[in-house]
Amino acid sequence: MKFFISLIVTGIFSFIAGRYFPWWSLAIVAFLVSLLIAQRPLTSFISGFLALFLVWLILALLINAENGSILANRVGGMLGIGQQPVMLAVLSAFIGGLVAGFAALSASFLRKTS
Repeated sequence: MKFFISLIVTGIFSFIAGRYFPWWSLAIVAFLVSLLIAQRPLTSFISGFLALFLVWLILALLINAENGSILANRVGGMLGIGQQPVMLAVLSAFIGGLVAGFAALSASFLRKTS
């Protein structure tokens, strides 16, 4: 149950923070949520990772649909993945998930040492 609560809270607050603060504010949100909701390190990492992976994947796909894949095709061409907007969305979501996952893992280890 803690896993799902952590996942939902991290996702919602990261979405809100992303609207008003820089992109790296998601790491602070994942860190604080993991600090407040005690979980084992692996569970903490997975909940932070999944929360941000899903939020960024959905946002990237919505943005891509709104602009007709123009930006995604150009960025994909620069990155060498071709005109694959879904692949670019998954890559972006993976990076965001790693940032949040490691922030949550750090908070879990900090909580363990205290």
